[in-house]
Amino acid sequence: MKNSCLTLLLVLLSLLQAGAQAPAIQRINPTNWWVGMKRPTVQVVVYGPSAGTLAYAINYPGVKLVKTNTVENPNYAFLDLTIATTTRPGKVQIVGKKGSQTLTQAWELKARDNAPKGQGVTQADLIYLAMPDRFANGDLANDKFADLRDPSSDRANPFLRHGGDLAGAAQRLGYLKDLGITAVWFTPVIENNQPLTNEGGTMRSSYHGYGFTDHYNVDRRLGGNAAYKTFVQQAHAAGLKVVQDAVYNHVGNTHWFIQDLPMKSWVHQWPAYTNTSYRQQPITDPHAAQIDRQVTLDGWFVPFLPDLNQQNPYVANFLIQHAIWSVENFGVDAWRIDTYMYNDQPFMNRCNAALLTEYPRIHIFGESSVSNVVDQAYYVQNNINFPFKSNQPGGLDFVLEGAMLAGLKEVGTPAATGWDGGAQRPYQALAQDAVYQDPGKLVNFLDNHDHNRFLSEIGDDLDRYKMGLTWLLTTRGIPSMYYGTEILMKNFKDPTDAEVRKDFPGGWPGDKEDKFTATGRTARENEAFDFVKKLATYRRTHPALHSGKLMQYLPENGLYVYFRYDATSTVLVASNTTDKPASLPTARFSERMAGFSQARNVLTGESLSSLATLQLPAKTAMVLELLK
Repeated sequence: MKNSCLTLLLVLLSLLQAGAQAPAIQRINPTNWWVGMKRPTVQVVVYGPSAGTLAYAINYPGVKLVKTNTVENPNYAFLDLTIATTTRPGKVQIVGKKGSQTLTQAWELKARDNAPKGQGVTQADLIYLAMPDRFANGDLANDKFADLRDPSSDRANPFLRHGGDLAGAAQRLGYLKDLGITAVWFTPVIENNQPLTNEGGTMRSSYHGYGFTDHYNVDRRLGGNAAYKTFVQQAHAAGLKVVQDAVYNHVGNTHWFIQDLPMKSWVHQWPAYTNTSYRQQPITDPHAAQIDRQVTLDGWFVPFLPDLNQQNPYVANFLIQHAIWSVENFGVDAWRIDTYMYNDQPFMNRCNAALLTEYPRIHIFGESSVSNVVDQAYYVQNNINFPFKSNQPGGLDFVLEGAMLAGLKEVGTPAATGWDGGAQRPYQALAQDAVYQDPGKLVNFLDNHDHNRFLSEIGDDLDRYKMGLTWLLTTRGIPSMYYGTEILMKNFKDPTDAEVRKDFPGGWPGDKEDKFTATGRTARENEAFDFVKKLATYRRTHPALHSGKLMQYLPENGLYVYFRYDATSTVLVASNTTDKPASLPTARFSERMAGFSQARNVLTGESLSSLATLQLPAKTAMVLELLK
C-alpha cells in the first residue's frame, strides 16, 4: 500500500474541492466544552469546504480566540481558545467571514454537573470485561442501519455484528452486581462505521470497536451517546463503576479526518506500506537500531487502521481533549488504553497528566502485551533507571497472566513440583514487583477478547479453574474477569478470535438457554458461578484482600502459601498444586501466623480450631481468615 501517495492525492483533491466550493462549516470538535475546567484552553477543530480560508472571530464574555491555525488542507481551521474562570455557560457563536460571506456556528459551553466521574478503580474492585455486541441485546431496533458502511447483523456469522447493545447490558446490571462485580469495562463503544474488511480470507465487521470513525459519537448500533450516558448513570446507581476503552494509536480508515486528511503528517507515512513488527524489545533495548524502534512505533497495526502521529501537536490536542471530553460528558470512572506500547510515550505522559489533572482519582491502565517485567515496568511508574520515565499509574499485567496460566496447566502433573514449575511461576513473577512503584495498581486477568478462554487453556479442569480464580481474586492488584468465565464459557482462537467472542447465552430474546439465571445454568456452571460469587463477595467486604500487604513464601513440594494482611485482619491462601492430598505444617509461617490460633475457611464456612498443620486436598486452593 503506497499510503503516502494516497495521502498526497487526498490533499490535492481537497485543494481542488476547496477552490470550487463556497466555504461551509460541517463539523466542530470537540462538539462542546464546559466552564470551570482546570484546563483553561481548548483547541477547536472547524471542518468544512474551505473552512480554513475563513477569518474567525468569537464575541463571548470570558472566551478569547487566541489564534487561528491553518494547515495544508484548507478545509480545516484549528482555533486556540482560552476560557476564563468567570465564564458562564451558554451558546458561543463561532463566526467565520470571507468577503461578503458570513458563517455562524453555535458551540455550547456547558455547566459541569455534580454526577460522579473519574472515581477510579482500585484493588477493592472486580472489573468485568465484556464486548457489548456479544453480551446482550436490549433494543432490536438498533441492530443494523442501512446508511452505515456495514449494514448487516447476523448471529449465525461469527464475523458479523450480532446486535448486542448498551440497553441489553443495562438490563444485566443486577446479574453483575449479584456476581460480585464492581466495575464494567466494555471494548470500545465509539462509532466504528467501517466496511467489512478482508482478514485472513474472511470478510469481518468491526464489532469489536477498535476502528474509530467519529470520536464524538458512540456507535448507533450500541444505542448512541444517549444510551451510553444512561448506562453509566444506571451503573452508578447500582453501585458499579464504568471503564472506558480508549484507542490513541490508530483509527479506522474511513474515519472522517482520514477521508480528508488535515495534513500529511496527521498519520505516520512510509514510502511503501509498513506494518509494525509487534516487537517489544526495540523500545527498551539500549542497543536497538533506530529503524527497528521506528517500525515498532510508527508501523501500522494493520493496513486498514491508519497509525496516528501523536508527535503532531494537532493530533495530540485532538486526542487529549477527546479523553477529557469523554470522562466529563459520560461520567466514566477509569480509562483503559489499547495498544499502549505502540504510542509515542511522551504524548502518553501528556495525556495521562491531563486526565489526572482534571480527575485526580481516575485510574489509567494500558495494554502493553509484553513477556517480561522489565518491558512491562517501562510503561508504568517504575523504579528502573530508564531514559524515559512513564507516568502511567497502572497497566494490564500480561506477565502475571502468563505465569498463572503456565503454572495452572502444570497443576496435578509432575511438573507442579519442578524447580520452576507449577506455583513457582506466579511466585517468581510477583517476586519481581520491586520494579514497579505500585504493583497494586496493575490489573490482573486470566484471559480476554484476544486470548484463548481461560477454561480451555487449563484443559477444562474445574479444580484448576477454582485455583486460578482464587489466585486472581486474592493476590495483589486489581482483578479483571472476561465475560462468561463465571459460567465456564470456553474455546481456543481456532481458527479465529471470533471463537472466544461468542454471544452470552440468554442475552438475546428467544435464546434457548439463559445463563443469566441459575435455572438456565447446568449444575457445573452454577458451581463455578457460586464459587466466583462467594470469593468476590468476600473480597469486597474484607480490606485485607484489597488494601492489605502481600507476603508470599517460596513454594515447596508443590505447595504455595501467601498472606494478605493489614493492621486488623490476616488472610492465608494455601494452594496444593499436586495430584495428592498434602499435610502442611505451619511453623514456617510464624512470621505472619503468630498470635492466631484458629481460622474460618472462607470457601466452605468450616471452622478450624487448630492451625498447627493444614490438610490440603489435591489440586485445591484454600482461603482461611485467621482468628485469634
